[in-house]
Amino acid sequence: MRDFAPRETLASHRVENQPPPDDDRDAFADDLPLREALSHEAPAWVAERLAPLGQAVGSREVQAWGEEANRHPPELRLFDRYGRRLDEVRYHPAYHRLMELACRGGWHAVAWREEGRGGHQAHVAALYLLTQAEPGFCCPITMTHAALPALRHAPEVLAAWQPKLLAHDYDGRALPLADKAAATLGMAMTEKQGGSDVRANNTRAERDGDGYRLTGHKWFCSAPMSDGFLTLAQNDAGLGCFLVPRFTPDGARNAIELQRLKDKCGNRANASAEIEYRGAWALPVGDPGRGIATILEMVQQTRLDAAVAPVGMMRQALVCAWRHACGRHAFGKRLAEQPLMRAVIADLALEVEAGVALSLRAARAFDAAADDAEEAALARLLPTLAKYWHNRRGPGFMAEAMECLGGIGYVEESPLARLYREAPVNSIWEGSGNVICLDLLRVVRRHPQSLEALFALLARARGRQGDYDRALEEIHRLLAGPAEALEPRARWLTQRLAQATQAALLLDRAPAAVAEGFCRSRLGEASPAYGCLPADLALTPILERLPGP
Repeated sequence: MRDFAPRETLASHRVENQPPPDDDRDAFADDLPLREALSHEAPAWVAERLAPLGQAVGSREVQAWGEEANRHPPELRLFDRYGRRLDEVRYHPAYHRLMELACRGGWHAVAWREEGRGGHQAHVAALYLLTQAEPGFCCPITMTHAALPALRHAPEVLAAWQPKLLAHDYDGRALPLADKAAATLGMAMTEKQGGSDVRANNTRAERDGDGYRLTGHKWFCSAPMSDGFLTLAQNDAGLGCFLVPRFTPDGARNAIELQRLKDKCGNRANASAEIEYRGAWALPVGDPGRGIATILEMVQQTRLDAAVAPVGMMRQALVCAWRHACGRHAFGKRLAEQPLMRAVIADLALEVEAGVALSLRAARAFDAAADDAEEAALARLLPTLAKYWHNRRGPGFMAEAMECLGGIGYVEESPLARLYREAPVNSIWEGSGNVICLDLLRVVRRHPQSLEALFALLARARGRQGDYDRALEEIHRLLAGPAEALEPRARWLTQRLAQATQAALLLDRAPAAVAEGFCRSRLGEASPAYGCLPADLALTPILERLPGP
């Protein structure tokens, strides 16, 4: 069937001075910073496997799936027509197509199928691309990926679930595990009285044969249509971790009641629910009183994904803003030729380049951690820095990109409105900003080798740029001061370490204009607003790295 372009001549006027209609693009081939980062951090097979995904994500078809999944959000179905309890979440077909794209590509499983051989770099880079199709559906992809390290604390549970969790397939039906070729996992930890303080949880777990029965309420359940949920509950030994399947071993629906779906600011394509455990059957995962330690195996993975997702969203917003600037004229010039617009776009591009570099470096640490003590030490720290700082930058980034388009950026037909609503979620999810900064201090105190490994990484770039060297001196002065001074300045320390790490990676690998521009605008003449770059900074080498219109 022929693909007809939109009509430009209307009854009263001609549509002109607009960028061309959307067309298929290649989100991988067009992304020079991503391809360069992979060439430094990952084995060659990763880029080869990602190439088809980039073509799919950039296609008009897949972009339309993301729009449809947001326009038609999930619906809660508590009962069937006869009054029998269902507790199901129904999704638009576009959502299921996105899940098929990710799961049949194996992007939820690649980190474990290729563990130690580039699997984490592949997963992180794929999540970065998939986010540019639709961020919300990536939640169950992340949860399913992240559950494996926690399940390793329960070998019998792992043996039953791992084949279905690592399958390159997708089955969104509500069926017992034995009847499905593939499964997904969610998480239900938060309770209203405790929030981030999960030790305040009061859901109870009572022994029932080989399993437990859980009774209590969870304020947030992520991905409530999943085949099972990792959750925390109090038992006689303390706070334990449990796997709660959707169906009990006899094939009956488990006593997990969905009370309501959250009406969220953004993240519309993804469901989050309040749930009630009414004697729900569950299996223990890990030692009965060490639930937090067990679930942190999962959280460490989800935090890295929560650090990568905002970078993917920023990349999508940047490409949208640049495409508009290249296709629209104002005051006699293309917007892309206007000095102020060039400064704004170049500044946004620097942020994305730095985010990609830090995300892929953290993923490499994950892959090498089993065989390299220094990389294992970095794996404790880099996701914390990236999760905090990438999410701090996201909302302002989306607002700036939206402003590049003007009024049409603020309407729902543009992806920027959706991205702007989505921007805060990863900052809140898996630990808000203060929690993340306090976690940084905990790592610094309990695992000094992690800070030593980070300083070793930073030292390799010392002497290459003056603002960078001065930033390192500031960090060392704070850490050498009294211990009680650290907590009030934990945000400053986390931000500065994140920016210094980004700068070190760019100084080592990026073109000189990118590295110099980042160091001067973040560590030297810093401004909270985008577009306030040093007057003598060469912008053309930065902008030339962006895709053509």
